Amino acid sequence: MSSLPWPTIVAALYAISMAVIIIYGLNLLSLAVGFARKSRLIEGKVPDPDDLAIPDASWPIVTVQLPMFNESYVAERIIDICAALDYPRNKLEIQVLDDSTDDTKDIVEKRVIYWQKRGLDIIHVHRTDRTGYKAGALQNAMTFAKGDLICIFDADFTPSSEYLRKLVPHFLDDPKVGLVQSRWGHINGDASYLTRIQAASLDVHFAIEQYVRNTTGCFMNFNGTAGIWRRDCIDDAGGWESDTLTEDLDLSYRAQMKGWKFKYLNEVEVPAELPVDMAALRTQQFRWTKGAAETSFKLLKMLWRAKQPLKVKVEGTFHITNFIVFPFVVTVALIHVPLLVLRWMGLGPGDAYFAVLGLGFLAFAGVVITQIFAQRALYPNWARRLLVLPGFMAGSMGLSINNTRAVLQAFRGKKTEFVRTPKLSDKASNVQSAITTKNKYSNKKISPVVWLEAFAALYCIAGVAMTIYIGEWAAVPFQAMFAAGFALVSGYNLQQFWTARKAGAV
Repeated sequence: MSSLPWPTIVAALYAISMAVIIIYGLNLLSLAVGFARKSRLIEGKVPDPDDLAIPDASWPIVTVQLPMFNESYVAERIIDICAALDYPRNKLEIQVLDDSTDDTKDIVEKRVIYWQKRGLDIIHVHRTDRTGYKAGALQNAMTFAKGDLICIFDADFTPSSEYLRKLVPHFLDDPKVGLVQSRWGHINGDASYLTRIQAASLDVHFAIEQYVRNTTGCFMNFNGTAGIWRRDCIDDAGGWESDTLTEDLDLSYRAQMKGWKFKYLNEVEVPAELPVDMAALRTQQFRWTKGAAETSFKLLKMLWRAKQPLKVKVEGTFHITNFIVFPFVVTVALIHVPLLVLRWMGLGPGDAYFAVLGLGFLAFAGVVITQIFAQRALYPNWARRLLVLPGFMAGSMGLSINNTRAVLQAFRGKKTEFVRTPKLSDKASNVQSAITTKNKYSNKKISPVVWLEAFAALYCIAGVAMTIYIGEWAAVPFQAMFAAGFALVSGYNLQQFWTARKAGAV
């Protein structure tokens, strides 16, 4: 049996990769369509605390958990914010779950004592072994938490004082509500082009993905912070488990497969910090991608065996397997130009092949439309904010190498440490200060992946020149997007490194 000719292999790889990208793009487009029909969906009303006729004695006990690891820049702020929450004092408990190995421990200890002396029920739980990382800290604290409801905030979040009074009533009417999730806002969303790109990505996730999945009866996820759990729901689902890097996604699906209801409140915003340096963003994206892959390997069979409607299983599958797009994006980036050259030489597939693959524009349509809808839903100046759309699309492609590495490690079963994203507090809105200051948490070293991205940028730039040379003008914008994406992520990393080095910060 003769082997397939290599032009056929290249064409087949490209077709398979584009098919996967198109399928997941169509799923995103379907969510956009769902959002466009939002008048038919049931909005979750956010109670006004001033209109609530609930006596203090009737409010359930809430335990606020603040997991942190080496958060000296923001630890005091989140403790003070939670101490100021408007909730009956005899019904509020705060647990500072501190696994720190630096001076954060001392900062937390002093602040906890300060509030204890003022009558607040607050404790400092310090672990020295970090077993299970964040999931381990949360599960450990559950054994002595007093609350019927468990509210979780990461250290960089800044909830308003009425947060609990807005969310808790959603648990009172329906005992099957297991989670109420609020929307992430951005403390430093306009700090730089990089933070604007991140804000755009998160806005789509919350305003479109979370909203549509929730209002159409599909599974959504807890986002790790800025949400409240019913304690019975956590226990019934098996508790926090640390065998994936996305313990929030893992528990969310286990709970919903048990029959618990989730609610998403788009109207309740909790601002938080976005990473200001590319190295931190790269680490965050790696953890989220690898964790999603680990969760899908763990739960996908369970999802399809669960007693759920077909639409829930299908959308849930798209949701927890969307990481798979990244290896195929890398594949397309590598073989797009060689395929065009083969066609130019008369060795590649014909016009019909490329006409069918032209449906790939649908994948981009999903990205564009969801961005438009998200920005219109959240911001009065939405049109101006759409100027970041090309950078958002390019950056998503540019991070594909980094995220593909995460997917491959998950496939291999390689376990990695839970690396949290550095928080900077007052420096978060001043990128120059954040980059040039000797920040003890920021990793300003150049990852080997950066050099791969830089090489990919040069390769794709050469591909643009070749595409122009052979006259494939329709393919130039597509190829240029890859070049811009890899140049953006590697260029940001290298520029920030040299800026920090010049300032003596590395």
